[in-house]
Amino acid sequence: MRLFFAVWPPANAAHALAEWADEVRGLSGGRRTAEGNIHLTLSFLGKAEPARAIAAAKRVKGAPHQLPIEHARYVNRMIWVAPRQVPAPLAALHSALSVELFREEFILERRPFAAHVTLIRNARGAVLHELPAIDWPVNEFVLVRSSLSSRGPSYEPLERFPLS
Repeated sequence: MRLFFAVWPPANAAHALAEWADEVRGLSGGRRTAEGNIHLTLSFLGKAEPARAIAAAKRVKGAPHQLPIEHARYVNRMIWVAPRQVPAPLAALHSALSVELFREEFILERRPFAAHVTLIRNARGAVLHELPAIDWPVNEFVLVRSSLSSRGPSYEPLERFPLS
């Protein structure tokens, strides 16, 4: 099974992002991320069994915080949104999770963490409207199973890890 760790927005934040993406997609084309699939990936594990990932995540300590969504970009036919600067608690969470996953012998990407939320894929260009105010509190992170089909990806949360 394909696994990844992510932070998930509350329903009102996902809805606001989906509405913004619908407006942008009307001018830019592409395929919008389903509202229920909107997330920020912390670490992609690929094919793995969840037991070692869960063991690693249970050792991670992190602080609750806000995730500011402040700017949008068009990169490689994708439109994504992100904070202007990664909040320190999110960077610390990513780092702590990476250390614990390494201890469990996961091989992770080596590129720097770039906190972003992909909202549109295969866009023909980008006419980016001003982003709405988004209230995205980060109080937990989630281990997710990803399945691919002809209808696109589907995500199933396997376990949640609260921040305190």
